[in-house]
Formats: sequence, C-alpha cells, structure tokens
Amino acid sequence: MLNAQNITVQYGEHTVVDHLSFQLQEGQWLMLVGPNGAGKSTLIEAIAQGVLYTGTIQLENRDIRRFRAAQLAQKIGVLSQKNAVGYAYTVEEVVSLGRYAYTAGFLSARDDDGKQQVEHALELTGLTDLRHASVLTLSGGELQRTFLAQIFAQNPQILILDEPANHLDLIYQKHIFSLIQQWLHQPGRAVISVVHDLSLAKKYGTHAVLMDQGKSVSQGTVDKVLTPQNLQAVYHMDVYQWMQDMLSQWPA
Repeated sequence: MLNAQNITVQYGEHTVVDHLSFQLQEGQWLMLVGPNGAGKSTLIEAIAQGVLYTGTIQLENRDIRRFRAAQLAQKIGVLSQKNAVGYAYTVEEVVSLGRYAYTAGFLSARDDDGKQQVEHALELTGLTDLRHASVLTLSGGELQRTFLAQIFAQNPQILILDEPANHLDLIYQKHIFSLIQQWLHQPGRAVISVVHDLSLAKKYGTHAVLMDQGKSVSQGTVDKVLTPQNLQAVYHMDVYQWMQDMLSQWPA
C-alpha cells in the first residue's frame, strides 16, 4: 500500500531521518519504535506531507506528492498526540469535519455517504450519547476518541498515529488501541503508529521498524524486530529483564 525509499529529513545540518526505507502492506499494523530523538514522529510527518524530505514515497504505486490534498485525505488519516480545541463545537460537528475531503467542491455540501460514515464512527467509538456535547466539556479520553471518530468518518485506507493513547488512563489506552485493531480488520486497510510503550507495540503490532538516530536498525515482524539483542543495541539496557522485573510486581 505504501512504499518509502531513502527518506531523509534535515533541519539545517542536522539529519533527523537518514535514508530510511520501508514498505507497508494491507492488514499490517506497523509500529515505529525507538528512543526519544530517533526520528519516529518526523518520519510520519514526512509521510503526511507535513515536512520537506528527499527520497520517494509511493502510495498505490504513485508518488504521494502528486496527490491533491483532498485526494490524499481520502487515502490517509492522521491522528496526533494532542488535538487542541478552542471552540464549542459538538462532538458530532467535529466528527463530521472528517468528511471535508469528500465534498464535491468549494462550498459544496454534497457527500452522499457522509451521514452514514459519521453515524458509524460515532457508534464505533461509543460516542453516540455524547454527539450533542460540547468538546470543551470532554475528558481527555473522550476528546481523543472524538478525533479518532473523525478519522474513522474520513474513511481512509491508512491510519497514521502519533502516540494515539499518550497521557491517557489505562482504560482509555486499551479502548483506543482496541478500536484501531477493530478498524484494521476490514479489507484494504493498514496502520502506522509511533509508540514508546514497547508492550503496546508487541501486543497490537504485526510489524515494526526499530529506529535510532534517524536510521532503521531492524524491521520486519514484531517478534523479529523486538529481540533482546536489538533492543539492547538501541536502548543500551536489558529491556527484556526490565520488563520481566516490572511484571513481577504483579503476581498472578
């Protein structure tokens, strides 16, 4: 679905992403993992056309730069860590904004499939009863679910997620990741996520790219990538032993 070759992002003389290549196939949940400053978030900004880069990114065998903004929005949906809201829009209004890319033209309200997609997104994220609530009154978890519903209403083929459950309580982390997993089970879809929690990457990911200093250290299936040796090389600690020590605090 997505083929990235030799992606490089530089800020002045500082290289943030360094000739990184990967492929994304249908049905995959690709986890971008690695320490802070590895270039994970910058990589997904490049895919989303948010930063300048060299190299090529092909979407459906076509250079992603050749897509118009509305066309690209029908293919790729992006969920950031934080979504600021400054106006008292209702939940339904925010979710409906996900249909903007499907309007027929400037100032056109034609979107034959829009209402059904919004209703489905609200139902899938458990927000139907909150549809008329102001987003200014929502909890952090409810607000993140609202923006996830907006992406679901957008109905893209690829989801790009930057720490989608960061700063959320455990129950909301589980809910968000479970919703994304459910969404992924439908044909013609794939997910790319930046995650710091390796446990979440291992539980939900099918594939991973382990990054360090802008480069790919290892990539492939999650079990192939998240090995003790690979993690030791990147984090400079025995990650497996640390995880086992943490788990031992919770006896069965």
